[in-house]
Amino acid sequence: MARTKEFDPDTALLRAMELFWSKGYEATSMADLVEHLGVSRASLYSTFGDKHELYVRAYDRYLEEGVDFVGELSQPGPVMPVVRSLLTRYAEESAADAARRGCFVVNTAVELSPHDPVLARRVEANWNLVETALFSALVRARAQGELPQGRDPRALARLLLVTLQGMRVVGKSSDDPARLRDAAAEMLALL
Repeated sequence: MARTKEFDPDTALLRAMELFWSKGYEATSMADLVEHLGVSRASLYSTFGDKHELYVRAYDRYLEEGVDFVGELSQPGPVMPVVRSLLTRYAEESAADAARRGCFVVNTAVELSPHDPVLARRVEANWNLVETALFSALVRARAQGELPQGRDPRALARLLLVTLQGMRVVGKSSDDPARLRDAAAEMLALL
């Protein structure tokens, strides 16, 4: 007779995501996971596979839990107020990140993408999604007269993507919230 699980896999995955998010992949050991999740090593392996598989699932879960600004950008109506709000929100959230966790995607990109093709593809897919959403929104903004005709929506989308992700890095590593707020204000002026 098959044994029933002694834990909720969804709750364990969320807790694993939180631990990886706080400590990173390399700094999180299987012993850390066992202790933090309150689940035996054998149960973790049988449910999630090895540490890497668990991390990949935690990464995917993070994206499921994330804020859907892609949806915000695709709503009908004026575009630039949404873009400005997004930029301001990223600066404020990054400045207010007292735990200095940053963004799970950015953390994964910095720590693992250079040598982990599985996660590198996932990060690139996420950034392509964000860039495409920004590009589409900026094309609409230009068509609606919110953005001058001479502005390149693709180049602006890429600039915004890099700025938003850079804010997460700076927010994780800097004590100076003015650095983020000033950068957001200058980007808003550029737009």
